[in-house]
Formats: sequence, C-alpha cells, structure tokens
Amino acid sequence: MSPRLLTFMVAFAAFLGPFTQTVYAPILPELGAALQTTPFLINLSISIFTLVLAVMQIVYGPVVDRSGRKRILLIGLVVYIIASLGCFLAPNIETLLVFRALQAVGIAAGAVVAVTVIGDRFEGAARGRAMGSFQMMVALGPVVGPVVGGFIGEHVDFHYVFLLLAVVGGVALLANAIWLQETRPAGGAPKAFHPAEYLDVLRNRPGLAIMLLSFVQYYAFYNYLVFMPRVLDTTYGLSASEKGLVFLPLSIAVVVGSFLGGRLLGRWRPQPMLVTTAALNALSLLLFLGVAQWSLAALVVAVSAFGLFLGLSLPVQTSLLMDLYQHNRATAVGSYNFFRFMGMATGPVLGSWLYQGGNLSLLYGFAAAAFLLAVLHARMRLR
Repeated sequence: MSPRLLTFMVAFAAFLGPFTQTVYAPILPELGAALQTTPFLINLSISIFTLVLAVMQIVYGPVVDRSGRKRILLIGLVVYIIASLGCFLAPNIETLLVFRALQAVGIAAGAVVAVTVIGDRFEGAARGRAMGSFQMMVALGPVVGPVVGGFIGEHVDFHYVFLLLAVVGGVALLANAIWLQETRPAGGAPKAFHPAEYLDVLRNRPGLAIMLLSFVQYYAFYNYLVFMPRVLDTTYGLSASEKGLVFLPLSIAVVVGSFLGGRLLGRWRPQPMLVTTAALNALSLLLFLGVAQWSLAALVVAVSAFGLFLGLSLPVQTSLLMDLYQHNRATAVGSYNFFRFMGMATGPVLGSWLYQGGNLSLLYGFAAAAFLLAVLHARMRLR
C-alpha cells in the first residue's frame, strides 16, 4: 500500500471519533422525543462519549506500545461496531448511554494508533506531510458529522444515523484488517506496564509543554463553539441557519491550516514553527475580542484566523512528539490526546462561569492570557 493511502486509512479510524461525537447533534430534539427523555439526558449522551474518549486515551497508550498497533485498532473497531448497533436498537435513554460509552471505548483506539503508525512509518518532511493529512481528516470529523446527521434525520428515520456508524466502522475494520501492517518496532518482549510510565512522559519538559499548549488551544476552540452563537444572537440577531454559516469559515480554516501545516514542516524547523503559529493563534483571540461586537465581517475574519493558525500548529505538535518519545510513542500520544479532550471538556464548563452576565472580555480575555502563557512556556522548553 502506498504511504499516502496508508495515512488516510489509519486517519479515517481517527476521523470516526469526532464524527461520531457530533453526527446526531442536529437531531437531538427528535431523538429525545422518541426516547421520551429530558434534554439533559439526551445531551449527556454526547458528554459521556467525550469523557470516555478522553479517559481511554491514557488507557490505550501503553497497551498499543506493548501489544501492537494493528491488533488493538481492530479490537477497538469491533467494539465500536457492536456499540453502534446497540445504539441503533436502543429502546430507552439508559441503554443509549451505555452503548454511547462503549462506542467511545472502541473508537478511542483510532486516535492513538493513527498517530503512532504515522510516527513509526515516516521520518522528517514525509512525517510532517502525513501528520498534516491526519490532522486534516480529524478536523473534518466535527464538520462533516452534523451535515450527514442532519441529512439522514430529514430523509429517513434518525435511528439510521447509528446504523451508518456501524457500516462505516465495518469499512474501516475491513480495510485495516487487510492492508495495515504491524509497525511496532521489533525487539525483546515488552515489560509490564506501570503507571509511573506516565510520570516519565510528563517529565519530558518539551513534551509536557506541547501537551499544555494543546489543552489551552482546545479550551479556546470550544469557547468559540459553545459561546459564539450567543454573541451572534444577542449582537447581530442571526437565525440558526445564519449562525451555522458563520461557523463554516472556522471549520474550513482548521482543515486548510492542518493540510498546509504538514507541508510547511518540510521547509521550516518545527520548534520555531510551533511557537510562531501558536502565538498568532493566541493573538487571533485578542483580535476576535476587539471586533466581535463591532462588525460581523471582522468577526468572521478573526474566527477564520483562529482556525487557520490552530490548524497550522497541529501537525507540528504530533510530529515533535514522535521525535521526543521514540520508545513510548503511543503512551505519549495517549497523554497528548487526553490533554486535548480535557481542554474540550473544560472550555464549556469554565467558560460558563466566566461568561456570567455576558462578560465577553472576561471569557475570551482569560483564554487569550492562558494561551499566551502556554506559548511562552513552550518557547522556553522547545529551544
């Protein structure tokens, strides 16, 4: 199999995580009515997926380092397919919550294995391009998910969203079973895992700086996703469909930035590239804060800049991690993904407290300050 096809094949398994997270967001009211449950419990079906997805990253990391990439990915996909069928057949919200958690347990393997396989198979500029393609695929997940889910919910019974997930999971399982070759470096029998290995990962100061930066980036990103609709509603009075269109440039910019970031890695040293793109990412938050209530066009420009610089920095982070952790790559990737997902979870919770009374300056000012501190910390550690 060609290196390009290998990259997209393993990246597709990682794409299924955010795709599954958001695919039925447009039909939450219909799903809640059909299961005769409360909005809180139906929204919990998304939150529980995200939380389990985060926790399983630090579970899969050492398992993939010891048991191999292919075997764990295939087991995870089998669990994911079974859980998707369980969601399709779920007669009540309690059953749906159980199978949503099981979905996350299965598909969480994709994010760890994909980055680790790319790190095993590629070096230098080729690794950067592969990481760019990987990050582009992952960034497409939350963009494509609601579009597909909305289309299915409008034209057929919404339960078929979960049947679709089982089918695409089956495609990923078949492709990786046939074509993915084991990439774990050959050597002696691996030692038994000890939790102290995660302390070893975090003792690597440049690696920890990258993980902290990813936490802050995704904290800020989810501040946009959760609170920008309120700004668009109160300041500009946009309809639901119009607010959705404002998010489109942000999503496209993340995808384009991820693709370009991988290509730039062949021409720019990764350490200064990460610091520069992350600093511009932080400054775009301040730009948004300055123009958000002044001009809708300027708001869209600021949001697009945030997405572009976020995308540009993502391939650099994973490429650097592959160099910093050559003997325990999957464990490091699991830690990195855990930090990212916890940033996603923290953004809405802490942001809700900061945004009390509609205090936009406190909400995004805090995010920008935390972002700049993380950039300065990364600059000192990545010399």
